[in-house]
Amino acid sequence: MSRILDQRILLLVISFAASVQSTKVLSEWKKCGDLECEKAMSRVQATTDYSGPDCRYLNFKAGEEIIVYSKLSRKNENLWTGSKGKDFGYFPRDAVKVEEVLIGEELEVLTKETDFLCLHEDKYTFE
Repeated sequence: MSRILDQRILLLVISFAASVQSTKVLSEWKKCGDLECEKAMSRVQATTDYSGPDCRYLNFKAGEEIIVYSKLSRKNENLWTGSKGKDFGYFPRDAVKVEEVLIGEELEVLTKETDFLCLHEDKYTFE
């Protein structure tokens, strides 16, 4: 009986650790094309296949086109945010090449807690 309890506690700890990781703030600042980060900043093309570590990340194949809406700054400057079709998420900037710049100036704004939530079927969910 105690072994089953130990296994359940271990699973609970692992689940909690995964939950904390998937809702962690990746940076306090980001660069955008406008104050709401709704304006597309650039069009990029994937140079490699990418599969992110959790649901906050955008998965893609080499050659696919991505529209960039923000770039994390100060901390984690390597992560950009963009969309491919209906999919949206973070991806490493070194996995893409810029095809077209769509804005004249980048604005640095504070991130929000909602920037780091998973979006599934039009609802925000914590994992």
